[in-house]
Amino acid sequence: MKIGVIADIHGNDLALEAVLSDLDAQGITDVVNLGDHVSGPLNAARTADILIARDHPSVRGNHDRVLITEQRETMGASDRSAYDQLHQRHIDWIASQPATRVHRGEIFMCHATPGHDETYWLEDLTPQGIIHLASKERIERFAAGVDFPVLLCGHSHIPRAVHLSDRRLLVNPGSVGCPAYDDDRPVRHKVETGSPDAAYAILSREAGHWSVSFRRASYDHRAMSRLALSRGRTEWAQGLATGWIDD
Repeated sequence: MKIGVIADIHGNDLALEAVLSDLDAQGITDVVNLGDHVSGPLNAARTADILIARDHPSVRGNHDRVLITEQRETMGASDRSAYDQLHQRHIDWIASQPATRVHRGEIFMCHATPGHDETYWLEDLTPQGIIHLASKERIERFAAGVDFPVLLCGHSHIPRAVHLSDRRLLVNPGSVGCPAYDDDRPVRHKVETGSPDAAYAILSREAGHWSVSFRRASYDHRAMSRLALSRGRTEWAQGLATGWIDD
């Protein structure tokens, strides 16, 4: 059994198409999606249309929650940009996605952590805003009571897999559509993957044992970078072009 895992598309329809094409070429039709589908200065509506047509089991992320619960005037720039492109059918689809779900009875899905959609699970921050692998104790604290052999999260955009002490597998597939970003919560920090390619993961189960592999799909990331720049989002343009953001 093989299952594709995607997350954090952020309205990047070209990256999404590249990943889905790569999955199709491998004959993998079972795909799960960990949220933050459309937020960003890219192609929110077209991205949502692709996802609606594919109908993958999905959860909503923190930016998805903002799109369905906040007024436009209180949204950040990326959420406003997406919101202005969406139609009611897109909003309804986002609203229909749960915060967490279980796939095939074995795979727990959430966007960030089981109880909160804005908390890094596999990463932590120093007071100076340096992101790093979280402590084993912190990671396992969030996993307490989530008794499934595979746990999936996104949010940090960093591909990573951790084996917990009880042998559960915890995976972040990385970001399909946003390889670098900056944020000011809980402290100012940057996340940079150093590659413009679209990232995702493949879960495999053989003889009852789960494993994961990470893949990257190339696409016309410079076209997406130019689009972000045309919409006044320099930091997005930098991240999409290179996987880095200049200070």
